[in-house]
Amino acid sequence: MLQSCDLLIEAGWVVPIEPHGVVLEDHAVAVSGGEILAVLPAAEARARFQPAETVSRPGSVLIPGLVNAHTHNPMNLLRGIADDLPLMTWLQEHIWPVEGAVVGPEFIADGVTLAVAEMLRGGTTCANENYFFPDVEAATYKRLGFRAVVGLPVAQFANAWAASEEEYFDKAIQVHDQWRDDPLVSLAFVPHAPYTVSDAAFARIRTLSDQLDLQVHLHTHETEQEVVDSQRDHGQRPLARLDRLGLVNERLVAVHMTALTDAEIELCASRGVSVVHCPESNLKLASGFCPVAKLERAGVNLAIGTDGAASNNDLDMFGEMRTAAQLAKAVAGEATAFSAASALRAATLGGAKAIGLDDRIGSIEPGKQADLVLVDMDPLETQPLFNAISQLVYATGRQQVTDVWIAGHRKLDGRDLVDMDAAALLANARQWRGRIATILEQQNR
Repeated sequence: MLQSCDLLIEAGWVVPIEPHGVVLEDHAVAVSGGEILAVLPAAEARARFQPAETVSRPGSVLIPGLVNAHTHNPMNLLRGIADDLPLMTWLQEHIWPVEGAVVGPEFIADGVTLAVAEMLRGGTTCANENYFFPDVEAATYKRLGFRAVVGLPVAQFANAWAASEEEYFDKAIQVHDQWRDDPLVSLAFVPHAPYTVSDAAFARIRTLSDQLDLQVHLHTHETEQEVVDSQRDHGQRPLARLDRLGLVNERLVAVHMTALTDAEIELCASRGVSVVHCPESNLKLASGFCPVAKLERAGVNLAIGTDGAASNNDLDMFGEMRTAAQLAKAVAGEATAFSAASALRAATLGGAKAIGLDDRIGSIEPGKQADLVLVDMDPLETQPLFNAISQLVYATGRQQVTDVWIAGHRKLDGRDLVDMDAAALLANARQWRGRIATILEQQNR
Protein backbone atom coordinates (compact mmCIF):
# COMPACT_ATOMS: atom_id res chain seq x y z
CA MET A 1 0.00 0.00 0.00
CA LEU A 2 1.35 3.41 -0.97
CA GLN A 3 2.15 5.92 1.77
CA SER A 4 0.31 9.23 1.41
CA CYS A 5 2.13 12.55 1.52
CA ASP A 6 1.30 16.14 0.72
CA LEU A 7 4.03 16.83 -1.82
CA LEU A 8 6.64 14.96 -3.82
CA ILE A 9 9.37 17.06 -5.45
CA GLU A 10 11.43 15.26 -8.09
CA ALA A 11 14.62 16.96 -9.21
CA GLY A 12 17.53 16.20 -11.48
CA TRP A 13 19.83 16.92 -8.54
CA VAL A 14 19.20 17.23 -4.81
CA VAL A 15 21.87 18.98 -2.72
CA PRO A 16 21.07 18.06 0.89
CA ILE A 17 24.02 20.07 2.37
CA GLU A 18 24.46 17.36 4.98
CA PRO A 19 26.54 15.29 4.21
CA HIS A 20 28.83 18.08 3.06
CA GLY A 21 29.41 18.44 -0.67
CA VAL A 22 27.08 15.60 -1.67
CA VAL A 23 24.90 15.77 -4.80
CA LEU A 24 22.11 13.21 -5.25
CA GLU A 25 21.16 12.71 -8.90
CA ASP A 26 17.58 11.99 -9.96
CA HIS A 27 16.24 12.11 -6.41
CA ALA A 28 12.98 13.15 -4.77
CA VAL A 29 11.90 14.70 -1.49
CA ALA A 30 8.60 13.72 0.13
CA VAL A 31 6.86 16.30 2.31
CA SER A 32 3.96 15.97 4.73
CA GLY A 33 2.62 18.34 7.36
CA GLY A 34 5.27 20.90 6.46
CA GLU A 35 8.13 18.50 7.23
CA ILE A 36 10.47 16.43 5.11
CA LEU A 37 9.47 12.76 5.24
CA ALA A 38 12.12 11.18 3.07
CA VAL A 39 14.95 11.83 0.60
CA LEU A 40 15.32 8.98 -1.87
CA PRO A 41 15.81 8.08 -5.55
CA ALA A 42 12.91 9.34 -7.65
CA ALA A 43 11.98 5.83 -8.88
CA GLU A 44 11.77 4.57 -5.30
CA ALA A 45 9.73 7.60 -4.29
CA ARG A 46 7.15 6.92 -6.99
CA ALA A 47 6.87 3.32 -5.82
CA ARG A 48 6.53 4.28 -2.15
CA PHE A 49 4.44 7.45 -1.99
CA GLN A 50 1.03 8.60 -3.15
CA PRO A 51 1.37 12.39 -3.09
CA ALA A 52 -1.44 14.91 -3.21
CA GLU A 53 0.85 16.96 -5.49
CA THR A 54 3.89 16.07 -7.55
CA VAL A 55 6.36 18.62 -8.88
CA SER A 56 8.79 17.11 -11.38
CA ARG A 57 11.78 19.21 -12.47
CA PRO A 58 14.40 16.98 -14.14
CA GLY A 59 16.43 20.03 -15.21
CA SER A 60 16.50 21.63 -11.77
CA VAL A 61 18.51 21.46 -8.57
CA LEU A 62 16.65 21.21 -5.26
CA ILE A 63 18.39 22.95 -2.35
CA PRO A 64 17.39 24.01 1.15
CA GLY A 65 16.04 27.54 1.37
CA LEU A 66 18.84 30.08 1.65
CA VAL A 67 19.32 31.78 5.03
CA ASN A 68 20.15 35.48 4.94
CA ALA A 69 21.98 35.64 8.26
CA HIS A 70 22.21 39.44 8.50
CA THR A 71 19.86 41.96 6.97
CA HIS A 72 17.97 45.18 7.64
CA ASN A 73 14.96 44.46 5.46
CA PRO A 74 12.90 47.64 6.01
CA MET A 75 15.85 49.48 4.45
CA ASN A 76 14.80 48.08 1.07
CA LEU A 77 12.87 51.35 0.77
CA LEU A 78 16.19 53.26 1.08
CA ARG A 79 17.93 51.36 -1.72
CA GLY A 80 20.39 53.61 -3.51
CA ILE A 81 19.84 56.90 -1.68
CA ALA A 82 23.47 57.38 -0.59
CA ASP A 83 25.94 55.31 -2.58
CA ASP A 84 29.72 55.36 -2.84
CA LEU A 85 30.40 56.68 0.67
CA PRO A 86 32.41 55.34 3.65
CA LEU A 87 30.49 53.68 6.46
CA MET A 88 30.30 56.44 9.08
CA THR A 89 29.64 59.20 6.52
CA TRP A 90 26.95 57.03 4.97
CA LEU A 91 25.35 56.37 8.36
CA GLN A 92 25.69 59.69 10.15
CA GLU A 93 25.16 62.15 7.32
CA HIS A 94 22.67 60.29 5.13
CA ILE A 95 20.99 57.15 6.48
CA TRP A 96 20.29 58.21 10.07
CA PRO A 97 18.78 61.60 9.12
CA VAL A 98 16.43 59.99 6.57
CA GLU A 99 15.50 57.23 9.00
CA GLY A 100 14.67 59.87 11.59
CA ALA A 101 12.15 61.35 9.16
CA VAL A 102 10.49 58.19 7.84
CA VAL A 103 10.88 55.24 10.20
CA GLY A 104 7.60 54.17 11.74
CA PRO A 105 5.18 51.22 11.56
CA GLU A 106 4.09 51.90 7.97
CA PHE A 107 7.68 52.17 6.71
CA ILE A 108 8.65 48.98 8.53
CA ALA A 109 5.73 46.91 7.25
CA ASP A 110 6.08 48.09 3.65
CA GLY A 111 9.86 47.68 3.63
CA VAL A 112 9.68 44.15 5.01
CA THR A 113 6.97 43.21 2.50
CA LEU A 114 9.05 44.44 -0.44
CA ALA A 115 12.08 42.59 0.93
CA VAL A 116 10.19 39.33 1.37
CA ALA A 117 9.09 39.43 -2.27
CA GLU A 118 12.68 40.00 -3.37
CA MET A 119 14.03 37.26 -1.11
CA LEU A 120 11.49 34.68 -2.24
CA ARG A 121 12.28 35.39 -5.88
CA GLY A 122 15.95 34.80 -5.00
CA GLY A 123 15.50 31.54 -3.10
CA THR A 124 15.82 32.94 0.43
CA THR A 125 13.36 31.47 2.93
CA CYS A 126 14.71 32.81 6.24
CA ALA A 127 16.10 36.18 7.33
CA ASN A 128 17.98 37.21 10.46
CA GLU A 129 16.43 40.65 10.88
CA ASN A 130 18.12 43.62 12.56
CA TYR A 131 16.05 46.80 12.71
CA PHE A 132 13.53 48.77 14.76
CA PHE A 133 9.83 48.15 15.50
CA PRO A 134 10.28 44.39 15.96
CA ASP A 135 6.58 44.07 16.82
CA VAL A 136 5.64 45.30 13.35
CA GLU A 137 8.35 43.21 11.70
CA ALA A 138 7.19 40.04 13.44
CA ALA A 139 3.55 40.64 12.50
CA THR A 140 4.52 41.31 8.88
CA TYR A 141 6.69 38.21 8.53
CA LYS A 142 3.94 36.13 10.12
CA ARG A 143 1.28 37.55 7.78
CA LEU A 144 3.46 36.75 4.77
CA GLY A 145 4.31 33.23 5.96
CA PHE A 146 8.04 33.95 5.86
CA ARG A 147 10.51 32.50 8.37
CA ALA A 148 12.50 35.11 10.31
CA VAL A 149 14.52 35.72 13.42
CA VAL A 150 13.41 39.18 14.48
CA GLY A 151 15.89 41.27 16.40
CA LEU A 152 15.06 43.02 19.68
CA PRO A 153 17.08 46.23 19.30
CA VAL A 154 19.15 47.92 22.00
CA ALA A 155 21.13 51.14 21.55
CA GLN A 156 22.09 54.33 23.35
CA PHE A 157 20.57 56.58 20.71
CA ALA A 158 16.87 57.44 20.69
CA ASN A 159 14.56 56.90 17.73
CA ALA A 160 10.89 56.43 16.95
CA TRP A 161 10.94 52.98 18.59
CA ALA A 162 12.59 53.80 21.93
CA ALA A 163 13.85 56.92 23.69
CA SER A 164 16.31 55.25 26.08
CA GLU A 165 18.13 51.99 26.75
CA GLU A 166 15.58 51.23 29.48
CA GLU A 167 12.71 51.61 27.02
CA TYR A 168 14.49 49.35 24.52
CA PHE A 169 14.63 46.63 27.16
CA ASP A 170 11.04 47.12 28.32
CA LYS A 171 9.75 46.83 24.77
CA ALA A 172 12.05 43.90 23.98
CA ILE A 173 10.53 41.87 26.81
CA GLN A 174 7.02 42.74 25.64
CA VAL A 175 7.75 41.61 22.07
CA HIS A 176 9.45 38.47 23.33
CA ASP A 177 6.47 37.52 25.46
CA GLN A 178 4.14 37.99 22.49
CA TRP A 179 6.14 35.97 19.94
CA ARG A 180 8.24 33.47 21.87
CA ASP A 181 6.23 30.39 20.84
CA ASP A 182 5.60 31.19 17.17
CA PRO A 183 6.59 28.46 14.67
CA LEU A 184 7.84 30.91 12.02
CA VAL A 185 9.01 33.97 13.97
CA SER A 186 11.93 33.56 16.36
CA LEU A 187 13.70 36.26 18.36
CA ALA A 188 17.21 37.47 19.16
CA PHE A 189 18.79 40.46 20.84
CA VAL A 190 20.31 42.96 18.40
CA PRO A 191 22.47 45.49 20.23
CA HIS A 192 23.42 47.80 17.38
CA ALA A 193 27.21 47.84 17.71
CA PRO A 194 29.91 48.12 20.39
CA TYR A 195 30.17 51.86 19.79
CA THR A 196 26.43 52.48 20.37
CA VAL A 197 25.77 50.22 23.38
CA SER A 198 26.94 50.71 26.98
CA ASP A 199 28.69 48.16 29.18
CA ALA A 200 25.64 48.05 31.46
CA ALA A 201 23.34 47.28 28.53
CA PHE A 202 25.66 44.55 27.23
CA ALA A 203 25.79 42.96 30.69
CA ARG A 204 22.01 42.99 30.89
CA ILE A 205 21.76 41.46 27.42
CA ARG A 206 24.10 38.66 28.52
CA THR A 207 21.84 37.89 31.49
CA LEU A 208 18.64 37.97 29.43
CA SER A 209 20.21 35.98 26.61
CA ASP A 210 20.98 33.20 29.08
CA GLN A 211 17.59 33.35 30.75
CA LEU A 212 15.55 33.45 27.53
CA ASP A 213 17.92 31.34 25.39
CA LEU A 214 18.25 34.01 22.70
CA GLN A 215 21.08 34.67 20.25
CA VAL A 216 22.90 38.02 20.33
CA HIS A 217 23.16 39.41 16.80
CA LEU A 218 25.75 42.20 16.66
CA HIS A 219 27.78 44.26 14.21
CA THR A 220 31.34 44.04 15.49
CA HIS A 221 34.88 44.53 14.21
CA GLU A 222 33.25 46.01 11.11
CA THR A 223 36.18 48.32 10.38
CA GLU A 224 39.71 49.00 11.59
CA GLN A 225 38.51 52.42 12.77
CA GLU A 226 35.95 50.76 15.06
CA VAL A 227 38.80 48.83 16.69
CA VAL A 228 40.92 51.97 17.10
CA ASP A 229 38.00 53.88 18.61
CA SER A 230 37.27 51.04 21.04
CA GLN A 231 40.85 50.98 22.25
CA ARG A 232 40.67 54.74 22.80
CA ASP A 233 37.27 54.73 24.54
CA HIS A 234 37.37 51.42 26.44
CA GLY A 235 41.03 50.46 26.53
CA GLN A 236 40.20 47.23 24.70
CA ARG A 237 39.44 45.91 21.26
CA PRO A 238 35.69 45.29 20.76
CA LEU A 239 35.88 41.50 21.04
CA ALA A 240 37.94 41.71 24.23
CA ARG A 241 35.36 44.09 25.69
CA LEU A 242 32.54 41.74 24.74
CA ASP A 243 34.48 38.87 26.29
CA ARG A 244 34.92 40.83 29.53
CA LEU A 245 31.14 41.30 29.57
CA GLY A 246 30.49 37.59 29.03
CA LEU A 247 29.13 37.77 25.49
CA VAL A 248 31.72 35.79 23.55
CA ASN A 249 29.97 32.44 23.53
CA GLU A 250 27.90 30.11 21.33
CA ARG A 251 25.00 32.59 21.24
CA LEU A 252 27.05 35.41 19.68
CA VAL A 253 26.29 36.08 16.00
CA ALA A 254 29.17 38.37 15.07
CA VAL A 255 28.58 40.29 11.85
CA HIS A 256 31.26 41.65 9.47
CA MET A 257 34.39 40.79 11.52
CA THR A 258 36.84 42.33 9.07
CA ALA A 259 39.53 43.37 11.56
CA LEU A 260 40.64 40.25 13.42
CA THR A 261 43.86 38.93 14.91
CA ASP A 262 44.75 35.25 14.87
CA ALA A 263 44.13 35.13 18.62
CA GLU A 264 40.63 36.55 18.14
CA ILE A 265 39.89 33.94 15.49
CA GLU A 266 40.97 31.17 17.89
CA LEU A 267 38.82 32.71 20.63
CA CYS A 268 35.77 32.63 18.36
CA ALA A 269 36.47 29.02 17.45
CA SER A 270 36.91 27.87 21.04
CA ARG A 271 33.78 29.67 22.26
CA GLY A 272 31.46 28.59 19.44
CA VAL A 273 30.88 32.08 18.02
CA SER A 274 29.23 32.25 14.59
CA VAL A 275 30.56 34.80 12.11
CA VAL A 276 28.32 36.30 9.42
CA HIS A 277 30.21 37.34 6.32
CA CYS A 278 28.66 40.22 4.30
CA PRO A 279 31.15 40.46 1.45
CA GLU A 280 29.36 42.81 -0.95
CA SER A 281 28.38 45.36 1.70
CA ASN A 282 31.91 45.28 3.11
CA LEU A 283 33.33 45.84 -0.36
CA LYS A 284 30.93 48.65 -1.23
CA LEU A 285 31.57 50.52 2.03
CA ALA A 286 35.32 49.72 1.92
CA SER A 287 34.98 48.28 5.42
CA GLY A 288 37.66 45.63 5.01
CA PHE A 289 37.98 41.91 4.35
CA CYS A 290 36.68 39.19 6.61
CA PRO A 291 39.42 36.49 6.91
CA VAL A 292 37.04 33.72 5.86
CA ALA A 293 39.69 31.12 5.04
CA LYS A 294 41.34 31.51 8.44
CA LEU A 295 37.99 31.36 10.21
CA GLU A 296 36.98 28.22 8.32
CA ARG A 297 40.32 26.58 8.97
CA ALA A 298 39.96 27.33 12.70
CA GLY A 299 36.54 25.67 12.76
CA VAL A 300 34.40 28.79 13.19
CA ASN A 301 30.81 28.40 11.98
CA LEU A 302 30.38 30.70 8.98
CA ALA A 303 27.17 32.22 7.67
CA ILE A 304 26.44 34.68 4.86
CA GLY A 305 24.30 37.82 4.91
CA THR A 306 23.50 40.54 2.43
CA ASP A 307 23.28 43.38 4.97
CA GLY A 308 20.59 45.90 4.07
CA ALA A 309 19.69 46.89 0.53
CA ALA A 310 20.76 50.45 1.33
CA SER A 311 24.40 49.31 1.48
CA ASN A 312 24.54 46.36 -0.90
CA ASN A 313 22.16 47.17 -2.89
CA ASP A 314 20.20 43.94 -3.11
CA LEU A 315 19.17 40.84 -1.17
CA ASP A 316 20.68 38.40 -3.66
CA MET A 317 22.17 35.45 -1.79
CA PHE A 318 23.35 33.81 -5.02
CA GLY A 319 25.47 36.86 -5.78
CA GLU A 320 26.64 36.93 -2.17
CA MET A 321 27.78 33.28 -2.29
CA ARG A 322 29.75 33.88 -5.45
CA THR A 323 31.41 37.01 -4.10
CA ALA A 324 32.17 35.33 -0.77
CA ALA A 325 33.87 32.34 -2.42
CA GLN A 326 35.88 34.44 -4.87
CA LEU A 327 36.89 37.12 -2.36
CA ALA A 328 38.05 34.54 0.17
CA LYS A 329 40.46 33.11 -2.40
CA ALA A 330 41.92 36.53 -3.19
CA VAL A 331 42.30 37.49 0.49
CA ALA A 332 43.92 34.16 1.41
CA GLY A 333 46.01 33.95 -1.77
CA GLU A 334 44.74 30.39 -2.15
CA ALA A 335 42.55 29.15 -5.00
CA THR A 336 41.33 26.32 -2.77
CA ALA A 337 40.02 28.63 -0.02
CA PHE A 338 36.29 28.64 0.78
CA SER A 339 35.08 26.20 -1.85
CA ALA A 340 31.73 26.36 -3.61
CA ALA A 341 30.43 23.67 -1.24
CA SER A 342 31.56 25.72 1.77
CA ALA A 343 29.89 28.86 0.41
CA LEU A 344 26.61 27.02 -0.18
CA ARG A 345 26.81 25.49 3.29
CA ALA A 346 27.40 28.93 4.84
CA ALA A 347 24.33 30.24 3.01
CA THR A 348 22.16 27.40 4.30
CA LEU A 349 23.12 25.23 7.27
CA GLY A 350 25.79 27.63 8.52
CA GLY A 351 23.25 30.43 8.65
CA ALA A 352 20.70 28.17 10.32
CA LYS A 353 23.24 27.21 12.98
CA ALA A 354 24.21 30.84 13.59
CA ILE A 355 20.63 31.83 14.31
CA GLY A 356 19.85 28.75 16.39
CA LEU A 357 17.56 27.03 13.87
CA ASP A 358 19.79 24.27 12.53
CA ASP A 359 17.56 21.65 14.15
CA ARG A 360 14.73 22.87 11.90
CA ILE A 361 16.16 24.24 8.66
CA GLY A 362 19.33 24.55 6.58
CA SER A 363 19.57 21.04 5.14
CA ILE A 364 17.32 18.53 3.40
CA GLU A 365 16.91 15.83 6.03
CA PRO A 366 13.90 13.87 7.28
CA GLY A 367 12.23 15.60 10.20
CA LYS A 368 13.31 19.09 9.20
CA GLN A 369 10.98 21.81 7.98
CA ALA A 370 10.30 21.73 4.25
CA ASP A 371 11.95 25.05 3.37
CA LEU A 372 12.93 24.13 -0.18
CA VAL A 373 14.01 25.83 -3.39
CA LEU A 374 14.10 24.65 -7.00
CA VAL A 375 16.69 26.25 -9.28
CA ASP A 376 16.38 25.79 -13.05
CA MET A 377 19.71 24.75 -14.54
CA ASP A 378 18.48 24.41 -18.14
CA PRO A 379 19.29 27.98 -19.29
CA LEU A 380 22.24 28.31 -21.66
CA GLU A 381 24.13 30.28 -19.00
CA THR A 382 24.37 27.20 -16.76
CA GLN A 383 25.06 24.55 -19.42
CA PRO A 384 26.76 22.16 -19.64
CA LEU A 385 26.45 21.06 -16.03
CA PHE A 386 29.26 18.93 -14.60
CA ASN A 387 29.06 19.85 -10.91
CA ALA A 388 25.76 21.10 -9.53
CA ILE A 389 27.27 22.81 -6.46
CA SER A 390 29.93 24.66 -8.43
CA GLN A 391 27.33 25.72 -10.97
CA LEU A 392 25.00 27.03 -8.25
CA VAL A 393 27.72 29.19 -6.71
CA TYR A 394 29.75 30.33 -9.71
CA ALA A 395 27.30 30.49 -12.63
CA THR A 396 23.72 30.70 -11.39
CA GLY A 397 21.63 33.87 -11.07
CA ARG A 398 18.72 34.34 -8.70
CA GLN A 399 16.39 34.70 -11.69
CA GLN A 400 16.76 30.92 -12.13
CA VAL A 401 14.85 30.25 -8.91
CA THR A 402 11.46 28.92 -10.00
CA ASP A 403 9.74 27.39 -6.99
CA VAL A 404 9.96 28.03 -3.24
CA TRP A 405 8.30 26.40 -0.24
CA ILE A 406 8.41 27.44 3.43
CA ALA A 407 7.27 24.77 5.89
CA GLY A 408 5.75 22.95 2.93
CA HIS A 409 3.67 25.94 1.80
CA ARG A 410 4.37 27.12 -1.73
CA LYS A 411 5.54 30.72 -1.84
CA LEU A 412 6.85 30.95 -5.43
CA ASP A 413 5.29 29.07 -8.33
CA GLY A 414 7.13 29.19 -11.64
CA ARG A 415 8.62 32.60 -10.73
CA ASP A 416 5.19 33.95 -9.71
CA LEU A 417 4.74 35.08 -6.12
CA VAL A 418 1.99 33.24 -4.28
CA ASP A 419 -0.32 35.37 -2.08
CA MET A 420 1.57 38.56 -2.96
CA ASP A 421 0.52 41.14 -5.55
CA ALA A 422 3.64 42.15 -7.50
CA ALA A 423 1.91 45.11 -9.19
CA ALA A 424 0.76 46.48 -5.84
CA LEU A 425 4.25 46.06 -4.40
CA LEU A 426 5.72 48.00 -7.31
CA ALA A 427 3.19 50.81 -6.94
CA ASN A 428 3.85 51.06 -3.22
CA ALA A 429 7.62 51.16 -3.70
CA ARG A 430 7.20 54.02 -6.16
CA GLN A 431 5.04 56.05 -3.78
CA TRP A 432 7.69 55.62 -1.07
CA ARG A 433 10.27 56.81 -3.58
CA GLY A 434 8.30 60.01 -3.99
CA ARG A 435 7.93 60.56 -0.25
CA ILE A 436 11.60 59.92 0.50
CA ALA A 437 12.79 62.03 -2.44
CA THR A 438 10.82 64.98 -1.02
CA ILE A 439 12.50 64.51 2.36
CA LEU A 440 15.95 64.36 0.74
CA GLU A 441 15.28 67.57 -1.14
CA GLN A 442 14.26 69.30 2.09
CA GLN A 443 17.33 68.04 3.95
CA ASN A 444 19.70 69.14 1.17
CA ARG A 445 18.46 72.73 1.05
